Amino acid sequence: MTREEVQHLIELIVDEMAAASGRPRARRCPCHTVIDDCCPDRLQGVINAGATRVGVHAIGGAPASVAALIDHTLLKPDATRTQIEELCREATQFGFATVCVNPTWVALSARFLKGSGTLVCSVVGFPLGATTPDVKGYETRRAIFDGAREIDMVINVGALKSADLRTVEIDIEAVTGACRECGVVSKVIIEAALLSEDEKVTACTLAKAAGADYVKTSTGFGPGGATPADVALMRRVVGAGMGIKAAGGIRDYETVKAMVAAGATRVGASAGVRIVKEASGEHTASPARSGY
Repeated sequence: MTREEVQHLIELIVDEMAAASGRPRARRCPCHTVIDDCCPDRLQGVINAGATRVGVHAIGGAPASVAALIDHTLLKPDATRTQIEELCREATQFGFATVCVNPTWVALSARFLKGSGTLVCSVVGFPLGATTPDVKGYETRRAIFDGAREIDMVINVGALKSADLRTVEIDIEAVTGACRECGVVSKVIIEAALLSEDEKVTACTLAKAAGADYVKTSTGFGPGGATPADVALMRRVVGAGMGIKAAGGIRDYETVKAMVAAGATRVGASAGVRIVKEASGEHTASPARSGY
């Protein structure tokens, strides 16, 4: 799609959402085109919650630290307590942005990482996205209660592919609203490998309109992972002020560089240690954890 076609589709989606909700189309702030005054309000909420690091995207910039871009991830269903503790030890050793774990491990990870500077990220509606908005909202609040400071939610892919945009909007807002109230970062997984180009544009537009902090390519459990082409498309849709997380199949430093060049500001990977060592000139033969 051309840039003009993408912009036209975005305008149509936003107008349809406003009409469906019965609300007038909101005025937009100049920084990243969500509701006016969102930036000061959202940033202050994060600061009040105790954040000491705020990530922003600078077009064309190089990352100061590869580790700070990475959500160090272990989402395998058979992950053990010992493996989660090792994940957390690695995160503190290398300085990863977060550990990304299933909800059952959030409290343990939060205790382990307390005071380390590495946050806990958890997943909602994972990996299918096929739970109802009220359930996703509860799951979000519970993960935050247990210590999560970033939430990666999976959209209702079936509703999107059915062109039921209002349902998708409600689905996303159930999570992003809870995150905003608590000063927690929200990421919306669109599972790009299941979508057409138009559906990717629609999903990113809905996530942006719902006030999400990031859009994310993949769960890592779908038919395909992150691609530079998808990241570049997502960046064109959401603009420069919103985060993009590339995830799924990222196992080496060269792939990370390709994703960042395409517009990613965060990377989800189970091979974080290998990636950081490659970036620093070291080499490791340790295998990546499967499943992400």
